[in-house]
Amino acid sequence: MYNLIDGKKVAGEIKLEIAKEVSLLRLQGKKIPHLAAILVGNNGSSETYVANKVKDCKEVGFKSTLLTFTVDITEAELLEKIDELNNDDDVDGFIVQLPLPAHISENKIIEAINPEKDADGFHPVNIGKMVIGLPGYLPATPFGIVELFKRYKIDSRGKSCVVIGRSNIVGRPLSILMSQKGIDATVTVVHSRSRNINEIVGGADIIIAAIGSPGFVTAGMVKVGAVVIDVGTTRIPSPDAKSGYKLAGDVDFENVAPKCSYITPVPGGVGPMTRVSLLRNTLMAVKSKIK
Repeated sequence: MYNLIDGKKVAGEIKLEIAKEVSLLRLQGKKIPHLAAILVGNNGSSETYVANKVKDCKEVGFKSTLLTFTVDITEAELLEKIDELNNDDDVDGFIVQLPLPAHISENKIIEAINPEKDADGFHPVNIGKMVIGLPGYLPATPFGIVELFKRYKIDSRGKSCVVIGRSNIVGRPLSILMSQKGIDATVTVVHSRSRNINEIVGGADIIIAAIGSPGFVTAGMVKVGAVVIDVGTTRIPSPDAKSGYKLAGDVDFENVAPKCSYITPVPGGVGPMTRVSLLRNTLMAVKSKIK
């Protein structure tokens, strides 16, 4: 029988911990954390994510600002807004929700964010700190996944870990974090150009799927007792859902789960942990200012 990794439950516990810290800051008359977000266009998944982020801020006592722009905003205009947030002393952390429209360079936008306000942990300065093990803001999704391993006391030392996907947001940074001291997994990254993916994944003690392909990981690719972390969140049509769609993960949960020791669901697994990691990075920014 598999153990379900309940990201929603763990995120709730962390939010309570953060709320206590915010209450203490308020009692001491110190700065209340302020997390802002920029949303461009009307991508349904992005709108849902950012709306939940605003709700999370309210739950823990953060100040929250949401700046929305139409899809035709120019790159120069967006860079100007980022500069305003960089220079706003009241804003401690902010994110620019991805993906962005095709006419805007995501790399240019990420690089424009002040690394000290980079709640998503995507800036090259913060990625560099992560690589060499210096304190800094970790990428939100990998940060959340590593925390799940800690909270569920899943032993990853010396274990074979396969990360499926090599994005700069999840796959690459996660492969680095999973190999660092304290986690100590032996990591392999597979991607669209990898050969013998089924064979490589099939030998893994830990499988982390972050490829954005619904149901990519099937039961035949998973050995008995494996730990499976599903990062995928793809909207697929569903006539049974009121909204007309449902979220699908990269793992065929129904058939894979019985073979696992631990597995995350979609939704309710990694997603809530990503959002709570934004809060943790922003709280860290405030505490750093106070020091």
